[in-house]
Amino acid sequence: MKYTNLGRTGLKVSKLALGTLNFGELTDEKTAFEIMDKAFEAGINFFDTADVYGGPQSPDMEKGYGKSEEIVGKWLKQRGHRDQIVLSTKVYQPMGLGPNDRGLSAYHIKRACEASLKRLQTDHIDLYQMHHVDRTTPWEEIWQGMEKLINEDKVSYVGSSNFAGWDIATAQNKANNRNLLGIASEQSLYNLSNRAIESEVIPALKYYNIGLIPWSPIGMGLLGGDFDQSHEGRRLSGQLESEFEKHQEQLKRYKALCEKINEEPSVIALAWLLHNPIVTAPIIGPRTVKQLETSLRAIEIELSEETLRELDEIWPGPGEAPYSYAW
Repeated sequence: MKYTNLGRTGLKVSKLALGTLNFGELTDEKTAFEIMDKAFEAGINFFDTADVYGGPQSPDMEKGYGKSEEIVGKWLKQRGHRDQIVLSTKVYQPMGLGPNDRGLSAYHIKRACEASLKRLQTDHIDLYQMHHVDRTTPWEEIWQGMEKLINEDKVSYVGSSNFAGWDIATAQNKANNRNLLGIASEQSLYNLSNRAIESEVIPALKYYNIGLIPWSPIGMGLLGGDFDQSHEGRRLSGQLESEFEKHQEQLKRYKALCEKINEEPSVIALAWLLHNPIVTAPIIGPRTVKQLETSLRAIEIELSEETLRELDEIWPGPGEAPYSYAW
C-alpha cells in the first residue's frame, strides 16, 4: 500500500479509502467483516462511513440508517484496530423526523457527533465531514460547533463533501478568521465519466491545498467493465441503464483501450484518479472481497502519457473556469 498526506495536514492515509456505504444494506455483516479484514491486511488505513449509511438514507422510510457505522464500530471493537485506522464519518443528512435532526446547526452537529461516536464505539472521529453544504446556517455557527468538538477531542479534522468551489472558499476563509485549520479534505463525485468538478472545485482545492476524496470512482459501475449486463440489484439501476445508453460509444472506445493495455476497466478508472496530484484517495465501495482485491491492483499501475491522452479524448473534461468559456 502507498500512503499520502490528507490535504495539507500531516495525517498519513492510504491511497485508497474503504467506503462502507453498502454495509448493512447490500453487504451483510459477515461479508463486511471479511472486506474490512482484507482491506486492513492490504494496508488500507482509511475507512469512510456516514451516519445515514446502511439503509435507505431517510428516516421517513424503513429503518436502517446508522447500520454501517454500527458494523464498522463492532469490527473496530472486536479486532482492536482503532488506533491503526483513520476513521471518517459524516453529518448533515436527516437522522430523525424532527426539524433539528438534520443540517449543520451547532445543535445538530453536537448531537449527531455523539450518536455517531456511540454507534462507532469510539471516543473520537478522525475526519468529520459535512455531508453537504447547508446554506441556511451561517459559517460562524458551523465552525463554532466544529471547534467545540475539536476542543473536546471528539474530532481531529473537519472535511467537506459535495461543496461547490465558492462554498469551499467561503468556508475556508471563515475558518481562517477563527485561526482554525478549516477544511482538510473535500469528498466529491469525480470519475472519468463525470469531471464537472474540474471547472471550479478542483481549482479551489488546489488554491487552499485541500485534499480530494473522489466518491463513485467507477461511476456507479458505469466504468466497471460490465458493459453488456443488466446490472440488477443496484440502487440506481434505472439511472445507470440510462448512463450506459448515453455513453455507449465512449464505452466501446474505453473497453477497447482497456483491452489494448490488458487491464480491468475499473482498475484503469481508479488508476486515472491516482495520477492526479490533488487526489488523496478514491473511495472504493466493494460489496464483495473479490471487488476489493480487484481495486487494490490500481495502486501499482502506471499509466503512460499516451494512455492518459487517450482517456482524455474518450472522456473529455470541462476545462478550468473561466478559461474554458471566456478569453
